[in-house]
Amino acid sequence: MNDQFDSDQADEEELGKSKSQLKREMHALQDLGKHLMELRPDQLPGLPMSDTLRAAIEESRRIRQNEAKRRHLQYLGKIIRQEEQLEDLIKAVEACDAGSQEHTRRLHLAERWRDRLIAEGDAAVAEFMAWCPGTDVQHLRNLVRNARRDVEKQGNAGQPRKLFRYLRECIDRDNG
Repeated sequence: MNDQFDSDQADEEELGKSKSQLKREMHALQDLGKHLMELRPDQLPGLPMSDTLRAAIEESRRIRQNEAKRRHLQYLGKIIRQEEQLEDLIKAVEACDAGSQEHTRRLHLAERWRDRLIAEGDAAVAEFMAWCPGTDVQHLRNLVRNARRDVEKQGNAGQPRKLFRYLRECIDRDNG
């Protein structure tokens, strides 16, 4: 009985929307589905999505005919519409997009933290740990120490780059 009530309530909400608005929303969901299909396979595991959607995306990689792709995109749009964490999924997809503002913001954030950590040392490490609590302190301190040594010697052992990569992982994981 409760499912029927929820369904009726959802239908009433959609009755207030025009047919054009409903079409625009479905096309936006299909565009999201197309973007999901275009992601690299290694980018999919980190995205918050249902197993049904994940299986449909995997299935889409095997489809070659244009008309079949079009129908499958409609199916993806229907599945995405039922996703519980749609906003989180959209944010995660935008973060994967190398040209997105979110991606650029995270890169700049990691660069600023790397520079601060190298310049300030343990004081900045404590601040980063408070901001990004899931970080491995010992590993971070080791990376900072190696990066500082590399910068002081004006060497090119790639230690600041390793620190940057680790910071990016932490930022993506804890502040996604």
